[in-house]
Amino acid sequence: MLLNDFFKITNIESGEKYTVSIEMNAAHKIYNGHFPGNPIAPGVCLTQMVKETVERITGKQLTMVTGDNIKFVAVLNPVTNPQVVMSLVIKTKENGHLHADSTIGAEGVNFFSFKGSFKENG
Repeated sequence: MLLNDFFKITNIESGEKYTVSIEMNAAHKIYNGHFPGNPIAPGVCLTQMVKETVERITGKQLTMVTGDNIKFVAVLNPVTNPQVVMSLVIKTKENGHLHADSTIGAEGVNFFSFKGSFKENG
């Protein structure tokens, strides 16, 4: 679990989409290896951030079923961008899976985009 360690959710606004304000932890130990002196948020961690944010919003424990379209568009350095915003649309599909369409960005730069689905554990 990365929430409240690798990243913190500082605000969630809902509407047609969720706008989630996130604070990145540039001191997290993962940056000791990725990469010392030039921290870069690993793509797998950005994907996990989407999953955990969907879990927080829905109150459900989830497993990722598909990652239909995952793009790493720009390098996210948590020192230069300690505050990012996740834009998130969550829809329930006929099979009960939750489909998420998300981007993570800051100051007009899009770092990451995700389209995929999750199923509830249980």
